[in-house]
Order: sequence, then C-alpha cells, then structure tokens
Amino acid sequence: MSKRMHLIGFYMHSPINHTSLSWADPEDDRLEGLASFEHWKKLARTLERGRFDAAFFADTPGGMERYKDSFDDYVRYGVTWPCHDPMAVVGVMLAETKHLGLAVTMSTSGGHPYSTVRRLSTLDYLSGGRVGWNIVSGHLRGEHRALGIAQLEHDLRYDHADEYMEICYALWNGVKPGAILADAESGHFADPSKVSVIDFSGEHFQCQTVPPVLPSAQGRPVLFQAGSSGRGQKFALKHGDIVFAIQSREREMQQFVEKLNAASHAEGRAEAPKVTFGIQCVLGGTEAEAKRRQVEMSERIPLDAALSRMSGTMGIDFSKIDLDTPLANNTTDASRGMLMALANMTGDGKATARDAARVFGASVGMPQLVGTPEQVADQMEHLWRVSGCHGFNITPTTNLKSIEHFVDEVVPLLQAKGIHRTDYEGETLRDNLAN
Repeated sequence: MSKRMHLIGFYMHSPINHTSLSWADPEDDRLEGLASFEHWKKLARTLERGRFDAAFFADTPGGMERYKDSFDDYVRYGVTWPCHDPMAVVGVMLAETKHLGLAVTMSTSGGHPYSTVRRLSTLDYLSGGRVGWNIVSGHLRGEHRALGIAQLEHDLRYDHADEYMEICYALWNGVKPGAILADAESGHFADPSKVSVIDFSGEHFQCQTVPPVLPSAQGRPVLFQAGSSGRGQKFALKHGDIVFAIQSREREMQQFVEKLNAASHAEGRAEAPKVTFGIQCVLGGTEAEAKRRQVEMSERIPLDAALSRMSGTMGIDFSKIDLDTPLANNTTDASRGMLMALANMTGDGKATARDAARVFGASVGMPQLVGTPEQVADQMEHLWRVSGCHGFNITPTTNLKSIEHFVDEVVPLLQAKGIHRTDYEGETLRDNLAN
C-alpha cells in the first residue's frame, strides 16, 4: 500500500463515461463538451485543483455490435457512441495544466508500434513527462471489423502485443545519453553513434528506422495495463507500471492485490506493479439523498442499453442466452477477467447475466460508494487500507458537476485524514505516482 492514496479520473470521449444514459441527466453537460475545448480544459483544471495524479481515458474504437449482432442499441442509446478520439483532448488538457498526468488507451491491434510511440511520446516530451499509455490488446470485435483485420484469439492476442512492445521499447531506448549535441558552430544536431537504428523483423511486425521522438523527462510514458486473467496477467506483469482492475467487492480487491504480488514475485519482478481499482462515488447531502440519486441513475437505464455495452465488452451476445442463468457459465475471448469479476459480484460466483447487466449499465462493474462526502471518504479509506491498493480510478456519475462535488467536498476530507496529497511532489507523472 502506498503512503498516500492516489486518485485518477476515469473518462471517455463520448456522450457517457461508465453510466449508460448519463447524458440524459439534467445536470450533465457532456454533449456540449463533445463540441467544446473549454469543457476539457475545465475538467483538467478541476482535477489539478484536487491534486489528482492523472486523467485516464478508456476507449471503444469501432463500436459495439455484439448484442443482437447489431449497432442499433449502441447508437440508439448513445452507449459510448459516438466515440471520439481521446488523443484530441489529451493535448488540450496537458496544455491547460502543469502537474496533471494524462493517460490514454490505445490498442495494439489497431495500429503499428512506430505510430503509437510517435503519437504518445511527442505529447510526453511536450508536457515534460506527464503522459501514460493504457495498453490494450484489442478485445473489441467492432474495432477489428472497422479496420478490416482478423481478430486473434485471447492468448495469441497477447503474444502479438508482446512483439508490439518489443518495438516500442527499442524506439524509446534508442536515443542514448549525450546523443543531442545542438552544436550551432559545427552544425551537428546529434551524434549518430548514439542514436540506434531499429531493425526488427518478427512474426507480426517489421520496423526499420530511428526513434522518432526524443526521450521525455520521465524517459517513456507510464504504462497502464488491465490484464487480470492468466495470459493477460503475465502481460501486465511484464509491461505494466500500474495495473488497473475492476473488482466489485472488498474481499476480491484484497485477493487481487495479494495474488498479483505473489505472481510478481514468482516472475522475478523486483517490485510488483501498483494497483488502482475503479470506483464510482454517488454523493448526497444526506445518505438518503445519495441513495435516491443512485436509484434514479439505475432506473434511467434501459436493459437493452446495458446489455449492448456488456455484450460488446464481454464478447458475448446476451440476447442469445437466458439472462437468469449464472454468468460464469459463459466464456469469452474478450475480457475474461471482467467476466469473472462480474460473475462473483454476489460473492459466490453465481451472479446472473441480468444481475450483471444492472451493475454494468450503471458503473461497468465498479463498486458504487454511496453517501455523504464524509461517508464516501471513510469508505475510500477503508477500501484503500484493506485492499493494499495504490489508489483509485474514479468514474463520475455526471460531467462535470459530480467531479466538482468530489473535488470540493471529498478531497478536503481525504487531505485532512493525511492520506491524500496537498501538493504535487514531482514534475512527472511517474514521480507523482511513486510518492
């Protein structure tokens, strides 16, 4: 467990974050935000005022068409449709802040490692080392269909991603200390002997070039990973600085950290990756008001909207199964870790698909902490201490109002407890996450 709780805002560049139909809430302004730089600037300023480590953008490129083998409900209810490119707002938010990190999801299935390194590291260099990359191996069928490429089965997808990362590391490590001369008198900008030529030929990728971007103040972007099942966890242990996870119950959070630490030791890592868990805070002036808010959110969500998103993420068409059978009876080549987490949300592994849909539609399986600011701060402290995690990825109920409420009402309580920073310790995202 870290000496202080680390907070990361959890967002998407779409009409919703992780609560279906949140765009229909009277206090939500996300639809206006899709057409406004100012929305994202304000979000960045708010998070920095709350001393968050970073804003973290999930992504669903290509859309969700598993449910009924159709895009209809995905489009009808705005279930992350449209899904704009998060990179477009990352630069805006970095330019608006001095300390806040920005982490963006990019798939190893959707492009070449050279392009990924060039895009991410350009922003990392410009921002003084404040960029992170959430590495996903591409579990969405819609992404592959959109790009016209074949989707690999679960374990092979991670083999493909391992090779992808080999090229990324070579590009990141290719500019050696002392390479940049910038000698105006001689006209020599760099020493070619200290700039590596990458010559890679693998099963999936070829790359022959020199690094396209100079190393940032933190060397390379901070690497986030969410692999939690067998092969996915091996990938996370090999590459992740931070492992993000969704576990719906306290005991499962604790077990996740314990198992990851044990697996990390078995793999020979000197230090286990830091773990952040996804949560959603539902605030009210009283506990009753917060619970009423939670019910209103849930009742707004059509079952088809929840099932559309759950089908896309899980890689299962839930229109073809009995919703009142245990979710664990199913298997998938998509997000196996998420499937098992939802199946165990009742604590016995017997949660039904209908149970899971209700939770998934509201918070994508992240536990909801419901109550007054004082109650929510206490719940966060309890989960942090009991689980031994590094901190939390916090998804809002509405933008930007619920984020402002959290920063203004909960953050000061965490600071008063001495478990959240009152100022930034470092200059880079890596430094701030480490403190």
